[in-house]
Amino acid sequence: MLRCVYMGTPDFAAQILSQLIEWKGCDIVAVYSQPDRPAGRGLKVEPTAVKKVALEHGIPVFQPVNFKEQSEVDALAALQPDVLLVAAYGLILPESVLAVPRLAPLNVHASLLPRYRGAAPIQRSIMAGDQVTGVSIMHMEKGLDTGPVYLQRALAIGMEDTCATLHDELANLGGRLLIEALPRLEAGTLKAVEQDHTLATYAAKLSKTDSQIDFNHTAWEVHAQIRGTTPYPGAWFNIARKGSRTLRILVEPGQMGPVCDPSTPPGTVAGLLGDALAISCSDRLYLFPRLRPSTRHRMSAVSFVNGYVTQKNEQGQPDFSLLQIVDQ
Repeated sequence: MLRCVYMGTPDFAAQILSQLIEWKGCDIVAVYSQPDRPAGRGLKVEPTAVKKVALEHGIPVFQPVNFKEQSEVDALAALQPDVLLVAAYGLILPESVLAVPRLAPLNVHASLLPRYRGAAPIQRSIMAGDQVTGVSIMHMEKGLDTGPVYLQRALAIGMEDTCATLHDELANLGGRLLIEALPRLEAGTLKAVEQDHTLATYAAKLSKTDSQIDFNHTAWEVHAQIRGTTPYPGAWFNIARKGSRTLRILVEPGQMGPVCDPSTPPGTVAGLLGDALAISCSDRLYLFPRLRPSTRHRMSAVSFVNGYVTQKNEQGQPDFSLLQIVDQ
């Protein structure tokens, strides 16, 4: 049985670790995870998702800040692993660490490499409007996700998939693929294929600008952006109301509506269409059935209009012309 050291930090890695433990086809002698850090509104220090799983199963946990100290590399080497198994660890591993395992350092990456190397492959694939993504099991080397690939499996991206749903599907697939790879690695039948580096793309970590909706885009692009940032960091836009303060509105995926009148500027609040708030994009309306003003709980679009669009037009209806989508 292979002696394995597992390295990972967030829930994606924890789900894969749980599958490996249940499989019982390898001996996980230790787990490495990022140091515990403050999180949430209360900034309470919480163990990482991977650490929680490891401790529940009595697996020793190590949490070095990095591997710059030779003592940390020596401690890892003393475990005498046959394989390093890495998934969303959050550290760039130096060559001294990658050289420790007897057979190989394997990484589970949530994309079809060489596409979407980097920190946010799940989010970026959805935001790009891709219809297919997948998982790669690769041999780790010095470069960022540049190593040769042992196995890949594709996974369709549904029109309603969010980062949350795709995350769980890819974690499940990654665990299954790793379980397929390990016996073949031990038998010497697992072969790696070099990536075509000319086809590489980079999945940068999401920034604040990735969360703000730009209605100058098509409705499909807006839909993809919202899905890719749900549940975190979340998509939003600002609405200025005449005579009232500007509201930041947090949203979840809605639906694409009918084609806009060509004369309607993108970002125009068209009003309620059915039970959804309709806002024009560059080609058609986008429909938001639920919204959450940043200081309130999530509410239906109808409740939002009743509470926040209080001025009426000549017909006695909510005056949506007094609302404007703004950058600040």
